[in-house]
Amino acid sequence: MTCSLYTKLGYAGNTEPQFIIPSCIAIKESAKVGDQAQRRMMKGVDDLDFYIGDEAIDKPTYSTKWPIRHGIVEDWDLMERFMEQIIFKYLRAEPEDHYFLLTEPPLNTPENREYTAEIMFESFNVPGLYIAVQAVLALAASWTSRQVGERTLTGTVIDSGDGVTHVIPVAEGYVIGSCIKHIPIAGRDITYFTQQLLREREIGIPPEQSLETAKAVKERFSYVCPDLVKEFQKYDTDGSKWIKQYTGINAISKKEFTIDVGYERFLGPEIFFHPEFANPDFTQPISEVVDEVIQNCPIDVRRPLYKNVVLSGGSTMFRDFGRRLQRDLKRTVDARLKMSEELSGGKLKPKPIDVQVITHHMQRYAVWFGGSMLASTVSISHVIIIIMWLNFIAGEGNLLLDSPACRLCSRVAFKATRTLVKPSFIVSFLLVPLSGSECCGWL
Repeated sequence: MTCSLYTKLGYAGNTEPQFIIPSCIAIKESAKVGDQAQRRMMKGVDDLDFYIGDEAIDKPTYSTKWPIRHGIVEDWDLMERFMEQIIFKYLRAEPEDHYFLLTEPPLNTPENREYTAEIMFESFNVPGLYIAVQAVLALAASWTSRQVGERTLTGTVIDSGDGVTHVIPVAEGYVIGSCIKHIPIAGRDITYFTQQLLREREIGIPPEQSLETAKAVKERFSYVCPDLVKEFQKYDTDGSKWIKQYTGINAISKKEFTIDVGYERFLGPEIFFHPEFANPDFTQPISEVVDEVIQNCPIDVRRPLYKNVVLSGGSTMFRDFGRRLQRDLKRTVDARLKMSEELSGGKLKPKPIDVQVITHHMQRYAVWFGGSMLASTVSISHVIIIIMWLNFIAGEGNLLLDSPACRLCSRVAFKATRTLVKPSFIVSFLLVPLSGSECCGWL
């Protein structure tokens, strides 16, 4: 799983990734990112002189580059070298002997998917590749907190990492792409806002360590409060009970410094619900964004989407985040139902809508864990083989499976490549023709 800031990698069947490394690569200063033609001319020994992950940060005489920005690969040459180190140095695996599962962000372009497959098949010669949608894997990861009969691939995923927060509706394993919304508030913004608050009040923080200190305070002490005014009153009346102390080491003098952490504990995560505190250009609370996303979806899936709001990503791990979101979202939904009843003059009484925000212990690595669950099943290799077989027979017939030339072949390929399915489903789908559909003869 590769993201803009960190890459999570490991083996199927494990509950947590074996390695979490920064998604960066350090190359010689003479070969800059924009000079791809120059890099091609310098193929050879210089190609092996690079570092990735933690080794690439603050490397003297090297230039640190980030091949991925906002989930989109910007430099495929660097990305290929990054993946080479991941496979051979970290995973220590022979790619020819293993199937690979990669994840893609919402609304990933077909070109990105094609380039990824080209690298994996042509450069690393992998026998099979499955590119899964992150939101669907996050839904699957939430099954750990549900009974078997309640497990579903329909729900609203709130995926909040370091750079951006996405609200993604998923119906029966399919992402409703036209309804996806992103929120310009995420972990990095909370860190910057906490840093600003500490700078305004505390004077003992070394300037060069202010960002690091703010990040540590955010991860160690922050939580979401139910009521902002009452929370201020708690700290004002009995500050000794709520104010925490953070102790750090000055990187230059090696001396300890101590700061008091008060309002910053709850004001940092509060920007999810009052984004105007940190970003005056965006003032819509996350609960209203979720409600708007679901209201834009087809009416027959709205109730299931409200009933299964799943949290994913490290920035959703704040204590009581899910409880506050569920309360605010429920208030918005109930207010709309009450207004509908009033507009009808009391003649129509809408059926109450069940709003549930699902929290579970795998939230931080939800996408990873969902991918690990999928890749550890025997069916994943069968799905990959069937997908490759479908593409093979379509290629023999000079057909494109994503074209309307044959509706049956197109639908089979779409079903096989875009959902988490079992081999039995694909086999039954192949054996039972669609009513009124005419096949080209290749199935």
